[in-house]
Amino acid sequence: MNPALDRYLATGAALAARLPGSGLPWVRDWRERARRRLGELGLPTHRHEAWKYTSLAALEKQNFEPLASPGTVNDVAAWQLPGGAHRLVLVDGHFVPGLSDLGRLPPRSVVKSFADALAQVPYLLENVLGEGEEPDALAALNAALATDGVFIDLGDGVVVEQPIHVLYLSTAAGSMSTSRSLMLVGAGASATVVEEHLGLTAEAYFVNVRSEVRLAREARFEHLRLQREGTKAQHLGALRVRQAAGSQLISQAVAMGALVSRQDIATHFAEPDCQARLNGLYVLGGRQHADHYTTIEHASPRGTSRELYHGILDGHSRGVFTGRVLVAPHAVGTDAAQANHNLLLSREAEVDTRPQLEIYADDVKCSHGATVGQIDENMLFYLRSRGVGLDLARNLLLHGFAREVLEKIGVASVRERLEQLLIERLPEHENLEGIL
Repeated sequence: MNPALDRYLATGAALAARLPGSGLPWVRDWRERARRRLGELGLPTHRHEAWKYTSLAALEKQNFEPLASPGTVNDVAAWQLPGGAHRLVLVDGHFVPGLSDLGRLPPRSVVKSFADALAQVPYLLENVLGEGEEPDALAALNAALATDGVFIDLGDGVVVEQPIHVLYLSTAAGSMSTSRSLMLVGAGASATVVEEHLGLTAEAYFVNVRSEVRLAREARFEHLRLQREGTKAQHLGALRVRQAAGSQLISQAVAMGALVSRQDIATHFAEPDCQARLNGLYVLGGRQHADHYTTIEHASPRGTSRELYHGILDGHSRGVFTGRVLVAPHAVGTDAAQANHNLLLSREAEVDTRPQLEIYADDVKCSHGATVGQIDENMLFYLRSRGVGLDLARNLLLHGFAREVLEKIGVASVRERLEQLLIERLPEHENLEGIL
């Protein structure tokens, strides 16, 4: 057995009686099945095709431990979204009511912590969590150790006008934060969830966060994940969506932090006429490593999907993108397009990009493409010939490259914040701030 795996299994067993929902037989069974599943699968390694380019060695070498209570955070005003939002704050994997503010939610909508939902409305979660096995080892690890998370249940036709801002803060070196969220969006309902991850320590810690989403007929759901963890953090995130007829998913993933991060994003078109748009941006430097693994499963007819991921890499950083589009034999009328474009700013930066189409149906329209290169010298020459300095010209081109993704974010306050963060990441950015 792997010593690290043994340690995580032992931690899960030791904490089982204190984790949320431990008084419910189906929750105990769910966590027990997860521990058993983790023991069977083991942590993924390079021998697993999906993890060929990303190593979890740090999880084996360092002893990350869950915290029994959240660290001290006195104020979150600096991270509030301008213009207003419903806010839930989790610190070190624990919901903190005093920092949260849900405001006035529409009737027939439930937004609360995962632990509170298990205590108050467990029947709403059982049908999703209590059946079947976790799909992979990290999902099993998450289920076995999840201390809290977010639960959202929107009735048919409910529209939540303001975004729901879920702020995850990590404060302690060596800590392990494990969060599980479940979001149920009723027929014709609509909501936007902004999931933001921040590190308040420069030391190493581990975050494992997972969101399960169910979209009913004609539902519309936008999910923004902003990953700005600490410089030594290990961040593993997952978003799993199941879509009913005519539903719409918009996923935006932005990675600027963490030493090692991975986002697994997957949606399943269970019924006809589904739509999904997956967009992402990763801006890396130093020795950062960011992996994005997406899966769009066209399991029903007339589904439409669009996917656009951009990467900007400097220093010795490494980006990994795998985009899988699967078209089932009976999924006629599928329309799918995927693109991944990367700019390398140094000779040491590296990208592995793997767009994949698996098509088992006729009468479909599918395309994919990937590019890895440097800043366009012709465009650079054009700007310099008009009196623009070299640094400013480079930054203008990089900003334009990233903005193609950022402009697709529907929440203006988030879009503006990310544009400012992007500017601050660019060299000689002071000149750029005076122009944009």
